[in-house]
Amino acid sequence: MAEINRFKLEWECRRGMRELDKMIMPFYQNHFDKLTENQQHAFVEMLASPDPELFRWVMLQAPAPTPEIAELIKLIRSTVEC
Repeated sequence: MAEINRFKLEWECRRGMRELDKMIMPFYQNHFDKLTENQQHAFVEMLASPDPELFRWVMLQAPAPTPEIAELIKLIRSTVEC
């Protein structure tokens, strides 16, 4: 698979919605390197989605488009401090 551009990926983690910023960037900084290659590519795929869709998935208002992204959302939600 193609190499992941870390600079671009970190930039894409910065979202237009504060709620997403508080979940996505910390997850990237603290957990991305521990993910499997498939999970990392699902993360990259997830970031290509528009904020409103991503927000609905993270808030469990709509199902994620793939099982891989759904599992990643579950993992992201499990790392968020309430």
